[in-house]
Amino acid sequence: MTMDRKLWTTLALVLIGTFSILGFFGREVYRQAPPLPERVVTETGRLLMTRDDILHGQQVWQSVGGQQIGSIWGHGAYQAPDWSADWLHREATGLLEIWSEGEHGTPYADLPPERQAVLRARLQTEMRANRYDPETRTLTVSEARAEAIARTARHYAGVFGADPTLGSLREAYAMQEVTVAEASSRDTLTHFFFWTAWACTTERPDSATTYSNNWPHEELVGNVPSSANILWSLISIVILLLGIGAIVAYHFSREEGAEAEPSTPHRDPLGSIVLTPSMRATGKYCAIVILLFGVQVLLGGLTAHYTVEGQSLFGFPIGEYLPYSVTRTWHLQTALFWIATAFLAAGLFLAPAIGGREPRFQRAGVNLLFGALLVVVVGSLAGEWFAVQQLIALDWSFWLGHQGYEYVELGRVWQIGLFCALILWLVLMLRGLWPALIRHSEHRQISLLFAGSAAAIGLFYGAGFFYDARTHLTIMEYWRWWVVHLWVEGFMEVFATAAIAILFSRLGLVQTRNASRAVLLSTSIFLVGGIPGTFHHLYFSGTPVSIMAIGACFSALEVVPLVLVGVEALKTLRLQERASWVERYRWPIRFFVGVSFWNLVGAGVFGFLINPPVALYYMQGLNTTPVHAHTALFGVYGLLALGLVLVVLRRLQPEGAWREGPLAFAFWGMNGGLALMVCLSLLPIGLLQTQVSIEHGLWFARSADFLQQPFIQNLRWLRLVGDTVFLGGVASLAWFVLGLRTGWSFLPEEQPLDATAEEGLIRLHGAGM
Repeated sequence: MTMDRKLWTTLALVLIGTFSILGFFGREVYRQAPPLPERVVTETGRLLMTRDDILHGQQVWQSVGGQQIGSIWGHGAYQAPDWSADWLHREATGLLEIWSEGEHGTPYADLPPERQAVLRARLQTEMRANRYDPETRTLTVSEARAEAIARTARHYAGVFGADPTLGSLREAYAMQEVTVAEASSRDTLTHFFFWTAWACTTERPDSATTYSNNWPHEELVGNVPSSANILWSLISIVILLLGIGAIVAYHFSREEGAEAEPSTPHRDPLGSIVLTPSMRATGKYCAIVILLFGVQVLLGGLTAHYTVEGQSLFGFPIGEYLPYSVTRTWHLQTALFWIATAFLAAGLFLAPAIGGREPRFQRAGVNLLFGALLVVVVGSLAGEWFAVQQLIALDWSFWLGHQGYEYVELGRVWQIGLFCALILWLVLMLRGLWPALIRHSEHRQISLLFAGSAAAIGLFYGAGFFYDARTHLTIMEYWRWWVVHLWVEGFMEVFATAAIAILFSRLGLVQTRNASRAVLLSTSIFLVGGIPGTFHHLYFSGTPVSIMAIGACFSALEVVPLVLVGVEALKTLRLQERASWVERYRWPIRFFVGVSFWNLVGAGVFGFLINPPVALYYMQGLNTTPVHAHTALFGVYGLLALGLVLVVLRRLQPEGAWREGPLAFAFWGMNGGLALMVCLSLLPIGLLQTQVSIEHGLWFARSADFLQQPFIQNLRWLRLVGDTVFLGGVASLAWFVLGLRTGWSFLPEEQPLDATAEEGLIRLHGAGM
């Protein structure tokens, strides 16, 4: 069997094996999800809530922004509390007060330590006991606990309503004065919050751990890391070290037998590509990428500012028109839109170049796709605003407004529209690539990889259709991470790797066979950990211990290939020294080098910081998560997308030399701003939150009492430094791209001498001057 066949067989086995793991244990997610009781009653039979009430509350939560306004089970925004952890603490302390006042006639804080200890032991027994009857599907609680539930519910009804005594708390949470207008909807919202907290503190049948694997940390109810949590954390670290050793050994063995790189062509090979009508039509995609990028970073700055001024911008009450939950939704959605659009543009540009011909009506298809994307972008953003402002009926909110789930917020109608657009893109890609796919040449393998990754991007977004507005939260999280982890973090990376390999091989900077093998191998290595590693997002989402074990072990392997990206970055940087014409691609290459750096730091270091179960146990839902999110999403996918856009722009206007000053400022401004944002603000806050999460519990790390301290607020203000530098880089990039249209981004061409001037120079030369 040849080396190429072995690599293809390895990739096929990896895909079959890893998706089998994901599917088999996905069955366990369904089977062992926390039960949704049909009825919640007291010991005397008094009805407190029904299953329909809980699911109605879930819909209310979705409609106001869901994971964009606080978080549930650690997933969501970082400004308001984690509602499940906060409810759990308030209900537990409320129950202690009820017992203390009813039995001792005094507040709990005034009791002697020995009586407090007795009540705390009783509290753990009361709240960890599983009193759900699977036969009748009924959950029974004591009358005292029912009173604690009612007290906690009144607090939340006030927070989401217009209770004037809680105005300062709403400001600290960056919430609107009236988030949920109808009292009945506020009631069902509290029922949903209760159920999410109940799953966090109730032990599974025949187990000493809760449905959420003892998350969140709350010693009042006995929620501490389980033995399985610690065990699989240690095993994941051992697997990481073994994997690093293996990949380094393989790298050096490969270096010894590496083939010599090809001699670099004297002229730019891409210069011979004839621009087709469909390739020229991708120019507007590049423009919309830069426009959406600018909008996205401005929304990010406004969202960050809300953390220090509630719903105001330097005193102006902009939150009345653009609430925090809207700006954060739009910030995430526009990020995915512009990055995905950049990848689509690169694919549409490269497909005819790789295939060698322009299919009929390809330009019309490219223009149709662009129009469809605009409809999805504008329609989804508008729908999300109307939903958060409670201007869409609840049953329609999920379809036209806000799904409530991070990274897949757009309403289901717009989600279907985006899926159809991706399928159209896939058809256009395959039409352009088809000649290269059927032609036996050295480029066929890498073309197949490129087409396969494009198919995965087009099809895997459909995983978001396997849940609806009333789907169990645990099951929804399983499918949501198929989209977020597999679609965004998985196959988009494979597609981008193949695209860069095609570019470099076409430029003659690397051998085509070496590029194909490198992409095949790196894809196999990445997907071995990446596909089952999806489960590391689900440690505490109502899943069994087996999910934690699989997620911890395989996600550790995701970091392994990243240890070599520094070496690959140096190789990439040296490519620009291979020939003088490579200078034309210097800045796209530098963007690709930036991708390698942030892949190691953002995805590798900061990713593994929160990856082991015991680390995530204390850190989930804290500012350590946006550290990883910003450095990985923008540092890797954002820079990659911008690098691809610059390549397309370079080929769309191949004549003339670029003014590199604005590009240099953009590159260093964005990378430097990102580093400052993380080091001056997000990371210090996240580490301080981790410390108090370990000492006091997650509820306190996310509370207004902690986050509104002057020192924390000063750290939040310091983010302004990094944000300003970053925004300067974005403005410089936008200025440069606009200048490609107007001409100011090109250096002036040397003008040829006319005949008279040339004759004069000849005479001067003859005179010896």
